[in-house]
Amino acid sequence: MRDTEQSIEVRDGDVVLGDDWVIPQDPESAELRARRRRRNLFSLRGSPLARKIITFNLIALVILVTGLLYLDDSREEQVQQTARNLIGDAQLVSNVFEAQLRQNQAAGSSEAALDVKDTLAGLSLPDGGEVFVYDGGGTLIGWTRGASTSSQMPVLLRSESEVQTGSTLISDALNAVWTGLSRVFAGGGGTDAPTLAQRVQEIIPQALQGQMQVQAVQDDMGQTVIVSAAPILLDGAPVGAVAMAGPAGEIDALARREQERILQMFVVALLVSIGLSLVLASTIANPLADLAAAAEMGKDRGAGVNPGRIRIPDLTARPDEIGRLSRALRGMVTALYSRIDANEQFAADVAHEIKNPLASLQSAVGTLRMVKRDDQRDKLLGVIEHDVRRLDRLVSDISNASRLDAELVKEEEQPFDLLKLLGNISQFLGEDARAKGIDYITDLPTKPITINGLEARLAQVFVNLITNAISFCEESDAIRVWVRRRENRVLIVVEDTGPGIPEQALTKIFKRFYSQRPVEHFGNNSGLGLAISKQIVEAHGGVIWAENIRPTEADITSDPQGARFVVGLPV
Repeated sequence: MRDTEQSIEVRDGDVVLGDDWVIPQDPESAELRARRRRRNLFSLRGSPLARKIITFNLIALVILVTGLLYLDDSREEQVQQTARNLIGDAQLVSNVFEAQLRQNQAAGSSEAALDVKDTLAGLSLPDGGEVFVYDGGGTLIGWTRGASTSSQMPVLLRSESEVQTGSTLISDALNAVWTGLSRVFAGGGGTDAPTLAQRVQEIIPQALQGQMQVQAVQDDMGQTVIVSAAPILLDGAPVGAVAMAGPAGEIDALARREQERILQMFVVALLVSIGLSLVLASTIANPLADLAAAAEMGKDRGAGVNPGRIRIPDLTARPDEIGRLSRALRGMVTALYSRIDANEQFAADVAHEIKNPLASLQSAVGTLRMVKRDDQRDKLLGVIEHDVRRLDRLVSDISNASRLDAELVKEEEQPFDLLKLLGNISQFLGEDARAKGIDYITDLPTKPITINGLEARLAQVFVNLITNAISFCEESDAIRVWVRRRENRVLIVVEDTGPGIPEQALTKIFKRFYSQRPVEHFGNNSGLGLAISKQIVEAHGGVIWAENIRPTEADITSDPQGARFVVGLPV
């Protein structure tokens, strides 16, 4: 997989946008390059992933804005502020009438007459503000409505609504839509809404009892109006009441202004969110689409269309999960092609190895038909028997080697005591070695060494190494098996005092079908044992190598004193 990684320096936390991750040297297919040239932001409309990214970002933004509008208490604050102002203004007007009554009483007048017309005419009201005056029986005796603020008296009911609030297009549009939907679902039937005067009339009885009143009511147009009422007292007894109503829609206008600000920010945030979502989607959806397209083209090639090697886009420059995914896919493809190439080579080697005994068999059978002497026939039959055993051994070893990869993946690794395994193997094979006059020596630690792996497969490795050593040794030779524990690994060494390994064979003995044996042992081995052992050890994350044993500080060109095989396994 090393060849799939590019030497590109990417710092952690780098933000890679657009197609910046594309490596120009990457040999991609012409179809992928053409697709990338045609790509733009509008092409993302066909990407389900891009639509999900944009939708989820917008949902979060909409929920946030809805929460702000729902929790906004500015309307309540405006209602309370306006109500306090109205209460003070109503009390001020009632004080004016009370002063008139006291003046009349001091002048000796017996009638509690109110100068309603002149008093109301002297008030300065904002446009839309209204004042109602009632006598002691609750009858309306005076009313005025503000149209300007040109009077020299102090302006009553002045509030923030008189300040220019600016355009509220978004709020007005949403309110119009909501009103229309309400009318559709509410239906056309219903009674007429009460007028503002009728709403004011409802709170006058409480005011005539000497209580201050303030309410937020709806007029006949559906607009919110704040209404307050104050009693007119003479000698502590109510003789009338003054009611004041703020400009219709004042609170609604203030609320719309606050909503408009939030909605304007929402529109800006919406546009920014969509833009950022498109950029984010392009950095995620586009490379994933390229990876998917490359994989799909590889599937078509596997079906016989567009023959050629699959080329996964190289996105390893990206410091994120997509870069990791690209690196993993490229590594998987490389490993797959390496396995395919290895299988092809293995098939070629198998064909070559099988041809040798088959050619020998064919020659022996052809010769057998021509010979007349019995001794020659017996010799040819021996050759045929030898070649048949050789073929049988070769086919069995080839079958085991071909199944090894699948079995290594399927079998479950378990912890086991390595020293106990080596002790059992040494006890069994040591007897065979001693039967041939070979000294068999073991040097194992006293403390157990537990490793995690496939015990039966590793036993196959050690049995193969020890039996090879026995086969190369003669009488009076020796075999030594020893183990040493290191920090994070354990070394298992099999040494013998046999003829050693030719220097030119040290790099070849772990290749399939390679065998370096005396002539008298020709055909007795398939040459797959060490190759299978190497495959098993590497599957466990270990290493295996072979070397010759030489005297200390001796000439390296001198004859070896034996061979040494070393297996290193992680602990």
